[in-house]
Amino acid sequence: MKTLITSILILFISMFSFAQKAAVSGKVLDNTTKEAIPYVTVSIQDNTSKTAAVGVTDDQGMFNLEELPSGKLTISFSYIGYQNYIQTLEIISGKPKTELGIIFLHTDAVQLNAVEVVTGQKTSVSLKLDKKVFEVGKDVLSQNGSAHDVLNGVPSVTVSPTGGISLRGNSSVLVLINGRQSGLTQSNSLDQIAADQIERIEVITNPSSRYDASGSAGIINIILKKNKKSGFSGQVRLVAGSPNDSRLNPSINFKSDKINIFSNFGIRSSDYVGLYTTNQSTMNNGTPNYLNHVQNEDRHDDGKLIYLGADYYIDEHRTITAAFLKNATKDDDKTRLLYDYSNANHTRDSLLTREGKSLEKRDYNQFEFNYTQTFKKPSKKWTIDVQYDWWNSDKKWNLSTQRIYPEALAYPGIRTNSIGSSKDLLVQSDFILPIDTVSVFEMGVKAEIRKVSSQFLAEQQQENIWTIYQNIDNDLNYTETISSAYAQYSNKFKRFNYMLGLRTEFTKIAITDIKNTYNDDKKYNKLFPTVNLSYKFEGSTLQLNYSKRINRPPLYALYPFNELTDLNAQYIGNPDLNPSYSDVFELAFLKAWKKLTLNPSVYYQWESGYIQDFTYRENDIFFTTPINIQHEIRRGIELSTLYNPLKWLQVNLEMNFYHFTQKGSYQDENLDYSGKTFTGRLSTQVKLPSKFSFQGRYNFRGAQQNAQTRNDALQSLDFGLSKILLKDKATIVFDVTNAFDLRQNKSTTTGTDYYITENSIPNAARYRLSFVYRFNLTDPKAIRQASSANRN
Repeated sequence: MKTLITSILILFISMFSFAQKAAVSGKVLDNTTKEAIPYVTVSIQDNTSKTAAVGVTDDQGMFNLEELPSGKLTISFSYIGYQNYIQTLEIISGKPKTELGIIFLHTDAVQLNAVEVVTGQKTSVSLKLDKKVFEVGKDVLSQNGSAHDVLNGVPSVTVSPTGGISLRGNSSVLVLINGRQSGLTQSNSLDQIAADQIERIEVITNPSSRYDASGSAGIINIILKKNKKSGFSGQVRLVAGSPNDSRLNPSINFKSDKINIFSNFGIRSSDYVGLYTTNQSTMNNGTPNYLNHVQNEDRHDDGKLIYLGADYYIDEHRTITAAFLKNATKDDDKTRLLYDYSNANHTRDSLLTREGKSLEKRDYNQFEFNYTQTFKKPSKKWTIDVQYDWWNSDKKWNLSTQRIYPEALAYPGIRTNSIGSSKDLLVQSDFILPIDTVSVFEMGVKAEIRKVSSQFLAEQQQENIWTIYQNIDNDLNYTETISSAYAQYSNKFKRFNYMLGLRTEFTKIAITDIKNTYNDDKKYNKLFPTVNLSYKFEGSTLQLNYSKRINRPPLYALYPFNELTDLNAQYIGNPDLNPSYSDVFELAFLKAWKKLTLNPSVYYQWESGYIQDFTYRENDIFFTTPINIQHEIRRGIELSTLYNPLKWLQVNLEMNFYHFTQKGSYQDENLDYSGKTFTGRLSTQVKLPSKFSFQGRYNFRGAQQNAQTRNDALQSLDFGLSKILLKDKATIVFDVTNAFDLRQNKSTTTGTDYYITENSIPNAARYRLSFVYRFNLTDPKAIRQASSANRN
């Protein structure tokens, strides 16, 4: 009996020892900047030089290797651009975990020189499970133009000919700049940001709770450049194009061990040529009427931008950052419209022309402040952010109309004036607390107050007197307050990672006007849970994500004031519009080989209160306004690939196919509809001899349709050629966007008594030539590299 008990006890101890398999964990940092280094290869060998375990550090530089044998082992760390680091360790039997703490890697000067030479060979797109990162500087086609040109080459992102941004075919996307909302993302203002000022773009299709819940499709985060070199450095870029696209973008920076000053400047003068044609058939009392409409646009934009800021390193744990952004634009547009009316016999009934001249001035300002405190415990961090935005706009239209046939007749002149202003205050604080080397707790609070006013006046000329036209004279005020808080916890168990989060957002909006036509107060409070699960295999990762999102109506969709440029059609906002809510599920897989990376994913989205445009006819004028319908269900599959068959060749292919079902009605019209569409992009980059590079990109969007409107397939072709010269200090780039004018948006809208076909070409093909010269006046070794602030 005693022998049996002893045997059982030995067996139990053996099983317990087996269950307590040893593990080693720690964190890898840059010795100089104290920044975490992701993707460092960590290898452990026993005393016979046999490999016991291999792994890589995560985005926070953390590593955790398990199932290690007891005894003396050797652990090594290797990463390109850094010296290899090796140390011995001993795994003691019965001790389940060994904590190595912080491992510092030193840069290797010889390897760094090599990295600078081959930088152009690195891929421009990084595929990760939680996001896709597009490096702007490494892509030939994204070195000229504006933020819209850059976004048009980003995986999963499409930009319409009118500047509308969609993610996976869904226009409900939140666009951030440096992780924050900005007035530069409103009303096509992204076109004012030079591509040269963008460092990278992050696409997050299923954000965690630390991000705002806005945008049912996800988040696009635009990261502006910030100095990372010691001493003085900078660059100057000159751009010339046809149609006119003249840009001057200098940037001068300075960095030392106590301060980092960064600056970007931009001066721009651009012309745009647009062509819009419409064929319309309507029924009046059973009699058909026809209209052929042609609109030519000549738009001229001038812009000046300054982005100036500094980081001050109080000590090794405390940093403050202050920055100021000013973007001033002046648009001078001319529009020529021709209206050719025909009767039932297709015989011309009348011919009208309208000349329009518009002058718009916009002035956007943004001040931002950040305080960051780190602690002795790695990754523990506390941040405070304050951002204040204010902008003003003033737009005037002068319209003259006359009839040419059957007899000449001049109509009274019309002029409109739209004056707007906004003030936006944001205060946010976040705290990151690592519990151990693999688990982290995060929490934060945020408050945003926005006040917008808009005055709109339309007048008609009666002889020498201007009188109010169609009773359009109003002043609308919009106030929005959003208070939010979140908490999330992440942990890791062997190959399994999980992150659970919960966010709450309380929103209060008020819309009032002088005439008391609109007086609406709305309050809504929702919880937004997020779940991120991932499992790592050998060389691949599987992830399952869920998030609840909200799509708040943008300001232009709420304003009831409408442009009067077109005699035949107008867009008006809907102050009664409500937000929509989405439940988003996504299953993604990432597999990387030496030359090929695959990132397929499937997703499902249920969006209640879905927002879409609705067109109706009233007094022979077509009005388009946004409305809420019951819901939309979207099911899709997406594939992103990177293929580097040769050192000098890179191919990027992405495809997105989804099926949707919409259900709802408006004004007694049934809007139920089911459909499907496909989008794709093929990009090829070739490294040629003598430091030349060539890139071609083909974009395709399949036909799209809802209950009222069908948009035909849309395609475009862009290509560019670059040359590095002057001992790698300068680059010259020639590029063509919308080659052969392929980018044409054709649509058909059908109603009970009308039929409309339209073809829109907002921008003609553009040819550009740019030259950039980079300089660094100080040897990087002469001044100690300072650590970067929290906002890179």
